[in-house]
Amino acid sequence: METAAALKSGTTLENLQAAFNGESNAGAKYLAFAVKADEEGYGPVASLFRAAARAEAIHAANHAEVIRKLGGTPEAVIETAAVNTTAENLKDAIAGETYERDVMYPVFLAQARAEKSAAVKTFHYALKAEAEHARLYTEALADLENRRGAGITYYVCAVCGYTSATAEEDRCPICATPKEKYETVS
Repeated sequence: METAAALKSGTTLENLQAAFNGESNAGAKYLAFAVKADEEGYGPVASLFRAAARAEAIHAANHAEVIRKLGGTPEAVIETAAVNTTAENLKDAIAGETYERDVMYPVFLAQARAEKSAAVKTFHYALKAEAEHARLYTEALADLENRRGAGITYYVCAVCGYTSATAEEDRCPICATPKEKYETVS
């Protein structure tokens, strides 16, 4: 993983393309991780991976919309995910989400702000949702042996990708979308 200093921020359009590709690959990887978690009997973790995959698809769609507004064509090259044990897959997911939260999206967001780009909102949404994903994955890894059995329901904001196991709040804490518009993923 690159550090913030090593990550070269291109134009916002280039950054959007990189983010679109990354989110598209993360979604595909998390779906593969969900299959493995189900195979190993970690239904609740499989549900989390599926919910995060849905959130990544929302991020990719948001990025694609701005790419088109800026005159580009969204492009992603989906790579085959390396699937390991559920514990190892959670560690991989934590590393990816942490990188996006701490390095990639802050750099991309700063560039978008400097350009006064429409990408500010989509980068902000993804940054905040990725922070929540990192938290959820970290909790799952710390409590993995208690995460066996049937899958559970997660709630995903259809606007920004915020993911929650409870949906206790009336509105999304990231984008203020009413919780009635959350998607359920099991």
